Amino acid sequence: MNFKSHFVFNRSQQNGIFLLVCIIILLQIIYHTVKFSSNTEEAPLSSEEIRVYQERLDSIKLVSSLNDTVRIFPFNPNYITDYKGYTLGMSTDEIDRLLRFRESGKWVNSAEDFQKITDVSDSLLENISPYFKFPAWVQEKNPSGIASVEKRDIAKKDLNSASAEELMEVNGIGEVLAARIVNYRSKIGGFMDDIQLKDIYGLNYEARENLLRRYRVIEAPDFLMKNINMVKVIELSEIPYFNYELAREIVNYRQLHEGITSFEELSKIESFPSDKIDRIKLYLTLD
Repeated sequence: MNFKSHFVFNRSQQNGIFLLVCIIILLQIIYHTVKFSSNTEEAPLSSEEIRVYQERLDSIKLVSSLNDTVRIFPFNPNYITDYKGYTLGMSTDEIDRLLRFRESGKWVNSAEDFQKITDVSDSLLENISPYFKFPAWVQEKNPSGIASVEKRDIAKKDLNSASAEELMEVNGIGEVLAARIVNYRSKIGGFMDDIQLKDIYGLNYEARENLLRRYRVIEAPDFLMKNINMVKVIELSEIPYFNYELAREIVNYRQLHEGITSFEELSKIESFPSDKIDRIKLYLTLD
């Protein structure tokens, strides 16, 4: 077979092949050297636009979780915990408002009052309020218009004499928590006030409320309150919530500032437990 005939071209064919090769080479150069960019690129979103989009996404996720994945059972909104509020879609601020309201001794009696206290959105209230379950005896409102619960008269026992076995009969308190309560009570020489239950590790808000329905401090220990402007380091270190190092810092601060005028002033001391001022006031006075 004669292959040579396949490679014989006339002048016109040679020019055409040369032109085709040039075009291929030119396209290759353009492809590897020119950067192609899209003119459809949008300007970056502002922080306000991002916030709006995030809120919309959060709302969609909330509705989806409530309608599709979270099965809500009837519950009393007065006992919403941090975790329960989170699963319902409440923000931390909304949960904190409710907890502060409950710690003041007041109670929620309706969906309207729940929204007034927590400031939850209408859409969230609409989703969760059908599951609110109030006791039949939660009816009367106080003069301020905020719902208040008048509880049934329940004979309460002294928290300072309750045994671990008795405490375990309270809903939400098991063997471990009951032992912690009794051990802490012994450590501080007896509860001075119900508020000291806040110091029990693991005792959540709902369990504490259940406990206070049956027990309260009736007979507090016989303790002579001490003047923080006169107490000595050793005496101060023996009081609950203090140790020797903290007692020495407080006495040094007192001497440096020629006296202490308020408990809040002590928050300037780095190691001072500012979150326990309400309990510390059970043992100390300013004058």
